[in-house]
Amino acid sequence: MHNTVSSFHIPRWNELPNLDLYLDQLVTILEKYLKEYIGNKDETIITKTMINNYVKQGLIKPPRKKKYNRLHIATLFVICILKQIYSISDINELIMLAIKTAKFNSAYDQFCEALEKAILYTFEGVEYTASDTSFEQSLLKSAAQSFASKLYVEKTFLHK
Repeated sequence: MHNTVSSFHIPRWNELPNLDLYLDQLVTILEKYLKEYIGNKDETIITKTMINNYVKQGLIKPPRKKKYNRLHIATLFVICILKQIYSISDINELIMLAIKTAKFNSAYDQFCEALEKAILYTFEGVEYTASDTSFEQSLLKSAAQSFASKLYVEKTFLHK
């Protein structure tokens, strides 16, 4: 279990597919990367209906010609992870704050790094601290730590 968690990796911006995907392909990618870490093994992490609802709510932009691009994929990774802890409106606010302070691809990569570090440190029993912390970086670290703490409780105590 710990080895699985210590190898937790979310693809960085440059690792995401650089070609547009249909909805089925998008769901498959998200499930592939997140199934081990979110909910229990029998739960579906994301569905086509959920993605369509995120589009209707303005959380993600509508697909072009029924295809989703790298921005959609990255945003959905963030949503799938953060919805374990936060409401959709809170997630939207966090995303808006992140893209006010950095380009989306940089903000996304920072999120991935913070999340992986928080998970690794939490499972190793090491405190996750950041030295040069701006308000935005502090929020990012806190959001990542929230997910890491939830994952730790689920995997070590609840055995999900």
